[in-house]
Amino acid sequence: MSLHTPGLEHRHAGLEALSSRYVNCDELPWTPTPYPGVSVKVLVHDPDTGLQTVLTRMDPGAVLPDHEHVALEQSWVLEGSLVDQEGEVTAGNFVWRPAGSRHAAHAPQGALVLGIFHKPNRFFG
Repeated sequence: MSLHTPGLEHRHAGLEALSSRYVNCDELPWTPTPYPGVSVKVLVHDPDTGLQTVLTRMDPGAVLPDHEHVALEQSWVLEGSLVDQEGEVTAGNFVWRPAGSRHAAHAPQGALVLGIFHKPNRFFG
């Protein structure tokens, strides 16, 4: 099975194919991205399809530069807010974007976001 939680493969290795995979998010390290002030914890990833569920932490003022959502993107803002040219999604609220949508997102006050991606984003610039 290619679906896994990076860094926890050893813990999940002996499980039956249909067993639940429990993830203690505190045990996963924050991984820096190429974008200053943005780090992630990948909760589940399928390298065969590109599917990912990702916890993203953005420091105040951090920016995710211009990118395209190649497939459906879903984001639940847990803390702070995300702002783009179309509006703002605040803590406790949800936004989804259709395949082909393109934007840059910033977190003026910082943000913690749970994102579900069916394919990886395509970044520009």
